[in-house]
Amino acid sequence: MNPATALARVFADELSRLGVREAVVAPGSRSTPLALALHDDPRIRLHVRIDERSAAYCALGLGKASGRPAVVVCTSGTAAVNLHPAVVEAAEAAVPLLLLTADRPPELRGTGAPQAIDQIKLYGSAVRFFAEVGVPEPVPGMVGYWRSLLSRAWAKSLWDRPGPVHLNVALREPLLPDGDPAWVEPLDGRAAGWTRYHPPAPDPAGPLLPPARRGLLLCGDTGRDARPYVAAATAAGWPVLAEPTSNARFGPNAIAAYRHLLQVPAFTGRHRPDAVVVLGRPGLSRGVLRFLREAPRTAVVSATPDWDDPTRTASAVHAGPPPDRGTAEADPAWLDAWLRADRAARTALDELIEEHTGLSEPLIAREVAGRVPDGGLLFAGASMPIRDLDGHMAPRSGIRVLANRGTNGIDGTVSTAVGAALAHQRSGGGPAYALLGDLSLLYDQNGLVIGPEEPRPDLALVVVDNAGGGIFSTLEQAGDEPARFERLFGTPHGVAPERVAAMAGVPCRSAGTRDELLDALGGTGLRLVAVRTRRDRQARLRALAHERVGAALARTPGITPALSS
Repeated sequence: MNPATALARVFADELSRLGVREAVVAPGSRSTPLALALHDDPRIRLHVRIDERSAAYCALGLGKASGRPAVVVCTSGTAAVNLHPAVVEAAEAAVPLLLLTADRPPELRGTGAPQAIDQIKLYGSAVRFFAEVGVPEPVPGMVGYWRSLLSRAWAKSLWDRPGPVHLNVALREPLLPDGDPAWVEPLDGRAAGWTRYHPPAPDPAGPLLPPARRGLLLCGDTGRDARPYVAAATAAGWPVLAEPTSNARFGPNAIAAYRHLLQVPAFTGRHRPDAVVVLGRPGLSRGVLRFLREAPRTAVVSATPDWDDPTRTASAVHAGPPPDRGTAEADPAWLDAWLRADRAARTALDELIEEHTGLSEPLIAREVAGRVPDGGLLFAGASMPIRDLDGHMAPRSGIRVLANRGTNGIDGTVSTAVGAALAHQRSGGGPAYALLGDLSLLYDQNGLVIGPEEPRPDLALVVVDNAGGGIFSTLEQAGDEPARFERLFGTPHGVAPERVAAMAGVPCRSAGTRDELLDALGGTGLRLVAVRTRRDRQARLRALAHERVGAALARTPGITPALSS
């Protein structure tokens, strides 16, 4: 047996024993042994993508939804470079990911040989662990080295703060199996795997919140189970402010319209908490960050020393639930005021949306989130879609909301959604939906290119086509001279989602009314739903929403007066 084939077969076997169930391969010559070995292992489901960038984001989605590392394999050269954006997202979002980059052997590096670049520590500090595996040699001890190295890489992807790990695999020819089964030592590993990593078990006691008469639980993007914290906040009489990807927007204390409430100075000025407990990474709105800066006491819950504190105002960081330091009787007017304000704001927002002619982006977000059945998955684009969900998604449990919130970029959205849907449904989950913008679709249209033999998800991609970058219309740039703004930030492109779908052979329906949208969300398989809006009208609608909420709060008894002290 040639060394490249021996290494690849050991890699596939040990990865399977460790628990890898998904691998994404981009075609290439130097990675041939790895691709063949993964293809032939029945314990691993293989996905093939023609584009390394899409392959990496698909693996990211698989890992995000499953909680275990997926493997992505590519050949050498710029193929490996194209994994980098997904690597950075996995690092920032704490998603486990195993990168196997094939490489030319050392004697070809720096010689002008094709596809030979410097791949040593290619991803820098974005990976949790890197190893140059070394060229496989037919000498005793190699099998133990390969297996123990994979065990370490697997553990590093899950340990402390999960994230990507990188193994650079230099291979000499021949790259195809030679038909000879002989090797210098047995290729088999230990029956139960080489080295097993056991992550720490969660605390069965559940969280205890610090005593505060006016406490508040703020849940940002997190892979952590927020249910114990929501239960504790409910028992303590604390409002729960939860971003969609916290999956904590449920229960009687959920404040769905908090994004709008925090934009009203008359409300925030009189509703300052004594203490805030932050779970996950917040930051979907400037109002939330401003509110955090003004909080007198903020406790951050983080399982690792790399805690999230974008406002640099954390007064305490707890590796586990914040310890109970005594008791304090909650102010009953505190929660009541938040709930009254939330009802008034949601009523005003719903009335405004219904007044709007045609489909608005807030209405689309609200209806899509409400349409996902229990057990379903909703993947949101990291630009306006996730913000519209934040502003208009009603409290509910039973679904899972995911997004690429590590770096908040729009690249890889389609591929990540496909990977997440595949993993979600493999584990018994229900149908999946994605809400994204037209630029996100164009940026990752290769994510729709899935070969006829590849696993395909039950995923409806709802594409909001506003002919450009809608989020810029909500920022300061929108005040620039119109022609310059349109060219530099609006970026109209003239490419309809239907054309992208046709390119990839994906069914596509257009929706112009609420009934058409809900009807188009039906069906099965990978499909597109195109909904057209106008950026200028959506910007005015969002600005008007803040005005309507402010006016509604001013009319609501028990909101604007100061709370009891």
